[in-house]
Amino acid sequence: MHEDAQQHLDRFFRHLGTERQLSPLSSVHYRRDLTQCMRYCDTVGIQDWDRLTTPEVRGWVAFMHRRGLAGKSIQRALSALRTFFRYLLREQVVTSNPAGGVTAPKTARRLPKTLTADQATKLVTRDDRAPLMLRDRALWELMYSSGLRLSEVVNLNLAELDLPSGTVRVTGKGKKVRDVPVGTKACEALRVWLSWRQQVADTDEPAVFVNRNGERLTGRAIQARLRQWSVKQGMEVPVHPHMLRHSFASHVLESSGDLRAVQEMLGHANISTTQIYTHLDFQHLASVYDKAHPRARKKTKP
Repeated sequence: MHEDAQQHLDRFFRHLGTERQLSPLSSVHYRRDLTQCMRYCDTVGIQDWDRLTTPEVRGWVAFMHRRGLAGKSIQRALSALRTFFRYLLREQVVTSNPAGGVTAPKTARRLPKTLTADQATKLVTRDDRAPLMLRDRALWELMYSSGLRLSEVVNLNLAELDLPSGTVRVTGKGKKVRDVPVGTKACEALRVWLSWRQQVADTDEPAVFVNRNGERLTGRAIQARLRQWSVKQGMEVPVHPHMLRHSFASHVLESSGDLRAVQEMLGHANISTTQIYTHLDFQHLASVYDKAHPRARKKTKP
């Protein structure tokens, strides 16, 4: 493509960082997807963005599909292109958005893996008074109690934790702030950890969860600790941080049936994202039905 096309792209990336204030990871995804689109345009002889048409966008989608990209990845790339063209429309560089009516191929939706309520209890039930173990137990209790993302736990500060009222204020995707309840067991575990935390963390360290040097705990460290912890607890499945969030959502929805409340607690912008947990709930009901209904049970061999 012409040099002007790259300049428009560079200005768009600056727009994402300044005006949109997108997270660094989201900006990386935008840059990767749009750079790949530009390379595709080069292969088919498109010299500038105003020359890109809807049929050619569909050709790009087909190209990604042939390369084996999943529908979700193609959908993300299309979303990036639509956003870019909305910016170009605003800047009066183009007169239409060729990606507007293009859809990604549908792929089978994989349901997230969750723990059962008994497995979740087994995971956090550990009588070990070592300070780091107390910290880890408080971590798992909070993540399962409140459905926090890994990044939200990493960035959590003391000022955002209100144990007397049993709530935590977290900053989620898009810098959206939400207040989430914290369960009794999680509050108890957090109080125990905080009594130890003051022995390793400086008074000016705001992070709730710190390492043995008193510094904010990283996401990678949390992932590794949870993996080690779950093995020692004899868990039947490998446990990762997002599984605790999935388990929280599934168990709350199963007990309450309140999809909107679960959406608010998870911090989902669209309820369609939360609706995947209704499929998990139905799976549970179907399993109960298969085991309980006399006309549904599988026949045993004579």
